[in-house]
Amino acid sequence: MSPLDANGLDQALARAGDGVFAVGGEGRIVLWNRAAEKILGYASRDAVGKPCCDVFAGRDDRGNRLCYQGCHVMTLSKMGESVQNFDMLTQTRAGQPIWLNISILQVPSLRGNGAFVVHLFRDVTSTRELLRLVHERLSEAAGKDKVEGNGGLTRRELEVVRLLGSGANTKVAAERLHVSPATVRNHIQNIFSKLGVHSRLEAVAYATKHRLL
Repeated sequence: MSPLDANGLDQALARAGDGVFAVGGEGRIVLWNRAAEKILGYASRDAVGKPCCDVFAGRDDRGNRLCYQGCHVMTLSKMGESVQNFDMLTQTRAGQPIWLNISILQVPSLRGNGAFVVHLFRDVTSTRELLRLVHERLSEAAGKDKVEGNGGLTRRELEVVRLLGSGANTKVAAERLHVSPATVRNHIQNIFSKLGVHSRLEAVAYATKHRLL
C-alpha cells in the first residue's frame, strides 16, 4: 500500500497529467507517477527510495544548487510555510538538460506515516528558450536603435561632432564650447570609441550617414 493511500490520493496523483513525486520526512522519494517517468526518463523503481536531491540535483538560472539534503523546500514545509512555484534546471536520465516548473503541495500525516511534500512539475524548457530568444531579439533591436539614433553619444559629444562637421578644429571647437582644447580632444576620443571610427573624417561621415549633423 502506498504511504499516501488515503481517500484515493495516491491514485489521483498517479493519474495526474503533470509529473508528480512525493518526498517523506527523510527526504526520500515515496511516490513517482507515470508522467514523471515520461518527462524525466526514470522509472518508478529508479526513483522511489532515493533522496530526491540525488535524482534531481537541480539548479537555478544562476547555477546555484537548489537540491540538497534539508533544502529550503523541505525546511519551509516542515515549518508549515507555503512555497511559491519555481523553475529549476535539471537533466533527464539520458543527460538532456531540462527546465521544470515545480509547485509544492504539503500533505499532512496520514495513518501515522508522517507528513509528505508532494512536488508537481512540468517541462517548461521550450517556454524558457522562447523567452530567451525574445530577450535576445529585443536586446539586438535596442542596440540597433541606439546605433541608428545617436550612437550612444552624450549631448556635449554631439555638439563636438557637429562642430567637426562644420569644419572647426580643436581650438575653434574649444572656444565655441568654452572649454579647454584638452577637453575637446577627450570628447573626440570618446566619440571615436563609441562610433567605432578612427579619425575625425570617419566620425563626420558616420554622423552624416546617421543624420546627427
